[in-house]
Formats: sequence, structure tokens, C-alpha cells
Amino acid sequence: MAKLDRAIQMLHLLCESVEGMTLDELAAALEVNRRTVERLRDVILLHFDLDEVVDGRIKRFRIRDGLRRVYARPSVPEIAALRAEAEGRAREGAPQAALLSSLLAKVRSSLDHREKSRLEPDLDALARLQRTRVAAGPAVGASDGVVSTVQQAIMIGVGLEFDYLADGAAAPKWRRVAPYGLIHGPVTYLIGKMPGKDPVHYRLDRMSNVKLGNEPHPVPDDWDLDAWLAQSFGIWREDDHDVVLRVLPTAVARANAWRFHPAQVLEEDGEELLVKFRAGGLREIAEHLFTWGGDVRIEAPEELRKVMRERVMLAWAST
Repeated sequence: MAKLDRAIQMLHLLCESVEGMTLDELAAALEVNRRTVERLRDVILLHFDLDEVVDGRIKRFRIRDGLRRVYARPSVPEIAALRAEAEGRAREGAPQAALLSSLLAKVRSSLDHREKSRLEPDLDALARLQRTRVAAGPAVGASDGVVSTVQQAIMIGVGLEFDYLADGAAAPKWRRVAPYGLIHGPVTYLIGKMPGKDPVHYRLDRMSNVKLGNEPHPVPDDWDLDAWLAQSFGIWREDDHDVVLRVLPTAVARANAWRFHPAQVLEEDGEELLVKFRAGGLREIAEHLFTWGGDVRIEAPEELRKVMRERVMLAWAST
């Protein structure tokens, strides 16, 4: 372990020296010859930004800003991934797009001129050929003000008051709810709870006149947003059902690489595959299964078979 020990000692010397150290000074401090120090310097140079300070004919070396800066500095793939996500959410019109863009700007502004010069060529090449796919779906968005107000209510633990235009309603109605969470996606939803009722979802783009309430409404400590979402298929919720799907051999490979539900269980049944989960949202499940053609059959529940038959008959009637 002597070589590793010397490398670590040299790292500390290079970080702790303000003016920098010459190769001879490093060799004397480590009690090794100059050639050994040169080899260690070349290895350190592969992983750290090593400054060369030239004073006349004397060359000194140092690691500026200490070791923390080296490990906290974002990498090219990390910045490129954040940039692709921010641009993708902006094209989608998602409310968190502005926050991601702001975060990206702060990350890039934290880099000094030398770091930017080193990262920019690789970042431009990677970002030019990397995108976050925007899937087909609703093209609606919520204003930054609505999102900010909802987030503020969650952070300080107060209720929300707003006018809500429900699907098919002629006019909006006033609501007062305790905010239980935000679900981001092509459409952003507030999970809100009214007194004496179960939490339900509200589309942010259908909310208006949103303001903070006067009464405290902290989220219960035992509230689990992930568990609540796992009881639905997508965002839609209704009475839970034990769903069992049978995947035919022609689609088993595809189904093994597909997530029907976060809590799904896959079981091999000969050459076929059984997919089991518990969820509501039968109509949304049927809509999804329609895209699988005849490769997936419904084993249970009967209610899902009925919804699927209605979906098929509607498709036939429209042709």
C-alpha cells in the first residue's frame, strides 16, 4: 500500500499549499526521488485539475480549491442529461421546465472559466445529439404561479383554495383542500384532500384563483404518495381490483421488458407469462391493453373484460 499512501500524501500536499510546490520539494516531503514524483504527478493529472505556477525558471504545482471542488464539480454527462431534460420538459410545456432551466443555469454559472473551457467542447457535442423524448399526449400546461403556490402550501403546511373546472362542467366551483402532493407529467396534478373524503387529483391547468388558505393542514406522517399512486393505473383511481393478464408466447419478451404497473408480479406459466397487480382505473387499463392487440388476454377481473368489450365494440362502430 506504499504507492497508494504516497499518492494520497501528495494530493494533500498539493491541496494545502497556497503557492504550490516544486517537484523537488514534493520529493523531499515524500522522501522519494524526483522521477517517482513525476510519475505520481502524471497520474494525478489524469483525475484532478493541476495548476502549474511558473515563477521565473521555477515551476510549482497545486490543486486549486481543494479536493471538495473536484468531487462536487458536475461532469459533462450530468450537465448534458440535465440540459436534455430541461429542454424536453420545455417542449412538453411542463410546469417544472422553468425550474430545471434555472437549475441548469446555476450549475453552469458555478463553473469557473477554466472549467467551462474544458467542459464546453464535449458538452456541445453530447448535447447536440441527445434529447428527451416528448411522447404524444395532452398539450396542456399550468402557470408558474399556480405551481409555486401549490409548492408553497405543501412546504408550510396550509390548505389551498381555488376555483376548479371539472371535466364536462359548465362553470368552475370553489374548492378548499389540503395539499397531499404534486404529480408531474404531460399533465400536472395536485393530490388534494377535502375533510371527510379520500384524496383525489386536480389538474393544475383547470385551477384558477389559487391562493393559500388560512388554516394549517399538515400532511400526516403516515401518508405515502408512492403507495397511493401504486393503487391506481396511471393517475385514475377507483375501487381496486386484482388484475391478472395472460401474455401469449409471441409477446413474452416484450412484456418482460414492460412495466404495466409499479407493483406488478410476473409469473411464468409454460411458454406464457402472467402479469398480476392490484389497481383501479379499469378504463385506462383497457385503453392500454388495446395497444397490445391479441397478445394479452384478460384473466381477471370480469369487470375489466366488460370494459374491454365496450372499448372493442366502440372501435368497431367507428370503422
